[in-house]
Amino acid sequence: MDALKLLTQDHRTVERLFKAYERAGDRAIKEKQRLADEVIRELSIHASIEEQFLYPTARELSDKLDSQVLEALEEHHLAKATLAELEKISPGDERFDPKMTVLMENIRHHIEEEEEDLFPKLKRLMDSADLAVLGEAMEAAKKLAPTHPHPMAPDTPPGNIVSEALAKILDSGKDLVRGTARSARRAVTARLNPARSSR
Repeated sequence: MDALKLLTQDHRTVERLFKAYERAGDRAIKEKQRLADEVIRELSIHASIEEQFLYPTARELSDKLDSQVLEALEEHHLAKATLAELEKISPGDERFDPKMTVLMENIRHHIEEEEEDLFPKLKRLMDSADLAVLGEAMEAAKKLAPTHPHPMAPDTPPGNIVSEALAKILDSGKDLVRGTARSARRAVTARLNPARSSR
């Protein structure tokens, strides 16, 4: 798949999650947590593949893109810091919704800059075959990308390639433990309150 189409598809996925979060009511704590977890996962993976492939490619193609890429990396850093903060609190916390609102505003701005400025420039600098090769590499990298934010990790090659491989291992363990804990809670709830678990 074309790299820019792949990234744009990711952007639409994140926007759908944002809209679902905005529609969730104040008391929809579980739904907000589920959506926030998905946002964290999607943005962590997306940032990883942009930092490993898109931004280095852009800088190699044109020195004129350096400042734009550096700004995008700073936006990623701020987003990862906010995502890491969101992982530490729950939607019942009074700071959760404001943090999500700021994150959504920043990510929407970031997406707009990429889709309206950076992507068209890259489309002019790369042919369809190059975009397809880059897209294939990104699709493969998604399977190995971190699923949680790591704001203090390097965000440029070669440091990010090594740190993200290690982060993926840690994240896989974290995801496994969380999934096991959720399954155990559901099983206990079902045994203690069969009527509630059948709903």
